[in-house]
Amino acid sequence: MKLNTMYGEMLCVHPEVIDDVLLNPGIGFNTFQRFNGDKLNEGFKWTEGYPIEYQDFNGDLTNIDHPQSTTAYFRVYWRFLEPERGQYNWEMIDKAMATAKQRGQSLLLRVAPHGYDVKENPDIDVPDWFRAMVGEEVYPDDRWAVDGDNPLYIECFGGFIRALGLRYDGHPDLESVDVAIIGPWGEGGGTYKLKPESMKALINAYTDTFKTTPLLGMLTDPVSNKYLLSKAAVAGYRCDCLGDMNMESAWGGAHMLNKYPQQIIICGFHDAWKKGPVSMEVCWVMKHWHRCGWDIDYIIDQSLKWHISSFNSKSSSVPEEWKPNVERWLKKMGYRFVLRHFACPPKLRPGRRMSFHAWWENRGVAPCYRDYPPAFRLKGQGSAAGKEYIIKSNTDIREWLPGDIFQDSEVYVPADVAPGEYTLQIAMLSKHSDEPVIRFAIAGREEDGWYTMGNVTVQDNEDPITFPPELYYE
Repeated sequence: MKLNTMYGEMLCVHPEVIDDVLLNPGIGFNTFQRFNGDKLNEGFKWTEGYPIEYQDFNGDLTNIDHPQSTTAYFRVYWRFLEPERGQYNWEMIDKAMATAKQRGQSLLLRVAPHGYDVKENPDIDVPDWFRAMVGEEVYPDDRWAVDGDNPLYIECFGGFIRALGLRYDGHPDLESVDVAIIGPWGEGGGTYKLKPESMKALINAYTDTFKTTPLLGMLTDPVSNKYLLSKAAVAGYRCDCLGDMNMESAWGGAHMLNKYPQQIIICGFHDAWKKGPVSMEVCWVMKHWHRCGWDIDYIIDQSLKWHISSFNSKSSSVPEEWKPNVERWLKKMGYRFVLRHFACPPKLRPGRRMSFHAWWENRGVAPCYRDYPPAFRLKGQGSAAGKEYIIKSNTDIREWLPGDIFQDSEVYVPADVAPGEYTLQIAMLSKHSDEPVIRFAIAGREEDGWYTMGNVTVQDNEDPITFPPELYYE
């Protein structure tokens, strides 16, 4: 539609809002040790810590009984990535990231120092070469397989993490890295028993080398968690037992009813979501929740209250009767951008400014943590057919918290734009390919990912029309 004002005729658009589940980068369900199109774990079991067992792929990305995903989560023990001291098996991570990219996903990564009960399962222990160095130790915590205060552990495991950061920080296909420093599965049990200097040295191995890729702290204790937040360039957190409603559990009360509501605040993570992502993991699998009769809507609503962006269901199936609940969850998890209103002059001039007004709404519970700049495309019609020009704005959508966002801004029309009629389109682009990457919760998405706002004319003999933003609040 067009709006006539005292300043001239304006292109004015009110897009139609849609209620679809949107498949967008960095949010939603993770696949775990698997990728889109793979078979899920059966029953109540899952695998972790070992190298990925790659399945045959027939080109179909469908996940049966599991939401489609833009993120794959890989958790692997240190021993598999540094089988000999200083000899790194980077091919394992490279293959996981390449496969994720092929399946339309980015990779979340945790390198865990060891698993649980390593005496019974030596193949989940620290690397053999490191065990030979330290032997059997007396540990401050009976869950540890090695003494986290041992200078050799800080030097060797911390050294591996530094090498990891130097190689992969900022990689476009790496979504985040868990800050695993001690304990089975890298969950950080007993971190509070570390000497302060040991804790800081292990966390520094991450924060000194990961300056771009978000770090996710394990919800452990206030001292180490607050130290991580003070040092990291970008840090969020993760919880590995979402859904636990068992007040009789061996770890002292249900995570959902007791531990998480308190610990998130005590550990200083209650506002972390504004700068870094919150990722959570199912306790057991969702089938176990269902078998126990736990309240799925309560679990979902609590996670949204904690500003969840992604969820690891351990590549286990969603119970059939809970699929509508999960759809509701997916429509709120992470960010969800609605373009409510857009306006700009219908006549433009090369090399001059195009003022525009855009009213966005983030209907999710978190911002987007990657920089996907909003951009315009002029797509030629008539005599200008075949000509296309992309104009990027300098808006940083990482600042778009839940709620309303108003853009009263301007961009420069390229000086080489040929006069003629153009379709004006909008999208949020990858910084690496200039391809649209984010789906909006509005109708009208073209096959190539752009959204059409209307038609404009590029002239070479008339100044562009500008307008004061307040006109659009009348």
